[in-house]
Amino acid sequence: MKKTEFSLGIVGASFGLEGFVKVKSFSGETEHFSKLDSVTLRKDGKEESRSVEEIMHKGKNLLIRFSGINNPESTALVTGAEIIASRQYASVLRENEYYVEDLIDMDVMDGEDRKLGKILNVIEGGGGNLLHIALITGEERYAPFRKEFFHAPDFENNSIILTETWVLE
Repeated sequence: MKKTEFSLGIVGASFGLEGFVKVKSFSGETEHFSKLDSVTLRKDGKEESRSVEEIMHKGKNLLIRFSGINNPESTALVTGAEIIASRQYASVLRENEYYVEDLIDMDVMDGEDRKLGKILNVIEGGGGNLLHIALITGEERYAPFRKEFFHAPDFENNSIILTETWVLE
């Protein structure tokens, strides 16, 4: 089941004197941020809605000024927050691409259509992404999200096949 809202990036350090903050895009692309008019900011387990007052690029930096944030001191309120927005504001996908967020809650199946567990999260690791999986036994495991181990996600059936089940041992 595809999510309707998910994380686009994270708020970084203050920039300048007018309340701008640097933003790190999770996709690496920034064009899709230009359409934002409001977002949900998630920080320390709390969420709040803020309007996007201004967006600009300065060198390699994407800068955003949110409502109520108008000086360097007030940027501390949003620094470190995840930027959550509607799917329509996400980076455009190319053919055979999908959002990592869509993998969360997907069933993990073996090659014989037996359920092994469910994806809890996708963790960015040094050698690539790891799927954090809750097994039907109640245990949790991590598996490298690589084509050698997994088939392409089946979004219609909300599942993915793990071809090499030994990686969960």
